[in-house]
Amino acid sequence: MASTHFLELGKKMKLAVALTGVTLLAEIIGGLVANSLALLSDAGHVLTDFIALGLSWYALVQAARPASSKMTFGYHRLGIITAMINALSLIGIVIYIFWEAYQRWKNPEPVNSSIMLLIALAGLAVNVVVALWLHSGAKENINIRSAFWHAAGDGLASVGVFIGGVVIYFTGAYQVDTVVSLVIGGIIAFPAFKLLKEAYNIIMEGTPSHVDSGKIATEITSVPGVKGVHDLHIWSVAPGLHMLSGHILIEDIPVKKGAEISNTVTHMLEDKYHIGHCTIQMECEDCNSADLFCSLEPQHEHDHGHDHKAGEHKD
Repeated sequence: MASTHFLELGKKMKLAVALTGVTLLAEIIGGLVANSLALLSDAGHVLTDFIALGLSWYALVQAARPASSKMTFGYHRLGIITAMINALSLIGIVIYIFWEAYQRWKNPEPVNSSIMLLIALAGLAVNVVVALWLHSGAKENINIRSAFWHAAGDGLASVGVFIGGVVIYFTGAYQVDTVVSLVIGGIIAFPAFKLLKEAYNIIMEGTPSHVDSGKIATEITSVPGVKGVHDLHIWSVAPGLHMLSGHILIEDIPVKKGAEISNTVTHMLEDKYHIGHCTIQMECEDCNSADLFCSLEPQHEHDHGHDHKAGEHKD
C-alpha cells in the first residue's frame, strides 16, 4: 500500500520535473534578452527546482522498494538526504542572489520590462500547477515538502518579478529589479533553513520534535508493573516513521504477564506519540547502567557489546 502511494507521488513529480525544465529554459533566455537580474535570479531558483524535483522523484521511486537483508529499514533515508541537498542548494542560491543584487544596486542596468512580465506570468502559471500537485504529499513527506517549497517559493518569486516589471514599465526605475531580487532571496531563505534543520535532526537520529523523552520515560514508569526505564533511544528513520528502543525493569513475573506490560507500553507509545516501532527489553533486576540515556561506544569485532546483569544486549 505504501509502495503504491510513493509511486503515485512519483508520477506527479515526474510531470513536475518536465514542466519545470520548460520554465527553466524560458527564464534563462528571457533573463538574458531582458537583462533582468530578477528573471535570472528566478532562473537560478528554477534550476534548483529542476534538480530538487528530479532528486525527489528518484528518492520516491527508491522509497517504494521493499526492505531487504542489506537495507532492513528500506530506502526511506534517501528522501532525507535529498531534502538536505535541496535545502543547501536553496541557501546557495540565496547567497548568489544577494551578491548579484548588491552589484546591481551599485551599478543599475536597463531592463526590458515587457519580457519580464511575459516570462513571469508563464513561470507563475507553471509553479502554481506544480505546487498544487505536491501540496497534499507535502504534509506527510519531508522530501515532497522540500520540492513543494521549491515550487511555491518560485511561484512567489514570479509574482515579485511581475510586480517589478509593471513598476519598471511605468516608471523606468531599474533599481526595482534589484529590490525584487532581494525579496526573492528572503522568500527562499526561510523554508530552506527550516528544511535543513528538520533534515539534520533526522540524519543525526535526534528525538522527533513532537516527543519529550523525559515525559515518555515518566509515562512508561507509570504503567502498572514497571519499576523503571533506562537506555532509552527515540529517533526517526524518516518523517512519520518513529522508532523507540529501551530497557524496562519489572518484577520477577511470568513471561505472559511481562508480555502484557510490553503490549501496554507499546500501545501507549503508538496512540499518544505515534511511535509505531518499539523494541523493548524486559529486565528483572538492574543492569550496570542506571542512566536513562545510554552512552554508545564503538565496538570492535571481538567485543560482545553492551553487557547487562539481567541479559546481554548490543546497542
